Amino acid sequence: MLVMTISQSRLDALWDFSDPAGSELRLRAARAEAPDDATRAELDTQVARALGLQGRFAEADALIDTLGAPDHAAVAARIALERGRLRNSGGDPVAAVSLFHSAAAVAASARLTFLHVDAIHMLAIADPERAEEWTSEALRALAETADERTLRWHVALHNNAGSVLLDAGRFTEAVHEFESAKDAARRWGTPQQVVWADEALSEARAAQDAARASER
Repeated sequence: MLVMTISQSRLDALWDFSDPAGSELRLRAARAEAPDDATRAELDTQVARALGLQGRFAEADALIDTLGAPDHAAVAARIALERGRLRNSGGDPVAAVSLFHSAAAVAASARLTFLHVDAIHMLAIADPERAEEWTSEALRALAETADERTLRWHVALHNNAGSVLLDAGRFTEAVHEFESAKDAARRWGTPQQVVWADEALSEARAAQDAARASER
């Protein structure tokens, strides 16, 4: 089984998604100290992600262009993932879906479960008509791992599924998904994820109560 060149826990320490500019600086500093080309390339994909979150799409694409066709599966999967995120954020979901498919295939072939689930979770966002199908596929992939950091994906997957169901007026199903997200946050998530999951569950239960009241 192949592995990522840099651990997800290390990337977690470098990332603050509420501050992409600060994350960019930390990622670039880590990149400057990286011991090998593969690690530098994987960090470059994360710099590109930080640039994309700042709306600097052309810079992000140009950076990814410099990485060429890598031999390492983790780098190849991240290149497709980050190009896909750039396309999705830039308003081209069709191109994004194709890239997410590519990322999922590369990651699955190399048994990189974290990246495989990341790609499928992005497919559920970029291809909303098949969101339930993609979420089910991601949950099946998670059933094959015992890694707690990877299992944290349960939080996002159930939360995203709950949001789709809530928007569709399927309140009982939404509550079930948010309950699963809260349980996952308590088992594998961060304290902030527990707070967010509790807030989402409260919102869904309020919507469910309001719908029931209107039917009386």
